[in-house]
Amino acid sequence: METDVLGWPYERHTIELGTDDEGPVVATLVRRRAEKPTRRAVLHVHGFVDYFFQTHMADFFVERGWDFYALDLRKYGRSLLPHQTPNFTRSLTDYYPELDEAARIIRTEDGHDQLLVTGHSTGGLITSLWAHSRHGQGIVDGLFLNSPFFEFNLPWAVRRPALSLAIALTGRTPYRQMPTAGLGLYGQSLHRDYKGEWSYDLSWKPILGFPVRMGWLAAIRRGQRRLQAGLNIDAPVLVACSDRTFRGKEWHEDVHLSDSVLDVEHMVRWAPGLGPRVTIAQFNGGKHDLTLSGKDVRAEVFREVGRWVDAYLPAPGTPEIEIPPAPEDQGGRARVLEAAEAAVEKAADEADDKSGTTA
Repeated sequence: METDVLGWPYERHTIELGTDDEGPVVATLVRRRAEKPTRRAVLHVHGFVDYFFQTHMADFFVERGWDFYALDLRKYGRSLLPHQTPNFTRSLTDYYPELDEAARIIRTEDGHDQLLVTGHSTGGLITSLWAHSRHGQGIVDGLFLNSPFFEFNLPWAVRRPALSLAIALTGRTPYRQMPTAGLGLYGQSLHRDYKGEWSYDLSWKPILGFPVRMGWLAAIRRGQRRLQAGLNIDAPVLVACSDRTFRGKEWHEDVHLSDSVLDVEHMVRWAPGLGPRVTIAQFNGGKHDLTLSGKDVRAEVFREVGRWVDAYLPAPGTPEIEIPPAPEDQGGRARVLEAAEAAVEKAADEADDKSGTTA
């Protein structure tokens, strides 16, 4: 570990991942320790055109006694190298090696018994598929998905037949750019140099985003189709999102109060198929990244996350909830007690009889 660009107490570790068709590949694991030793940890995974800078989220978990980790995936943020195409991948499974290594470091090297994974937007899609693929291995204890990318925010005719055809025709040109409207409105709503309140590196998270490549588009579509077919994540899942979608193309103050990137109805629709224990929470006035919403909204978001964590991921050593016996069990217990009392009375009577005989 070395000191991170955020400064102390943030540290970072570079994960070497070999090479691909563009050259050497790395991922970056950022860590912030809680004040007291703990065996509970959070691993955060960012979205598309994103990286970890949300220190207030780390504050929330650290103050609750969790060590906080964040993973900048290959070709994102701290992990983006000069020779690489920003944010590009041919398959979402390409991210599994750095997720596996991050989990190994957190659990084995740093000695944590409990791991909560959080994923925002594209990170929510990736971590869902990864958690499903690691079913039964005891790696993920809980999954918090912040506005996950379960479907493209496009009309049905575009996102289904037209998109499928475009992907099929450009299969041999994965780096070809696809024309898009960009993320300008959302970016403006975030950065303090525009209409937002946050400061971050615009070379890693540009206002207009990075070009969308056909290979990335195909990888996302395959991942979404796998998720929509149904997953079996064996850990409790919290899916959180705004309660409204912004569909305008020009700036409006509603951009501050809605998801201006994805359609929240898609998230609610596909969430139940993630696994057997899924909680859905929607927030009035939430942005695409709920933790970057207005002050009052993000406070509500963190309160809800705290309640969910306390309910589904209690601290080790928390007493088990006592379950009252079922009526039939209560009846059986009563019969056992009656039989025991009868046996005691019979033994007492026999003792009295013997005493009388002796006298």
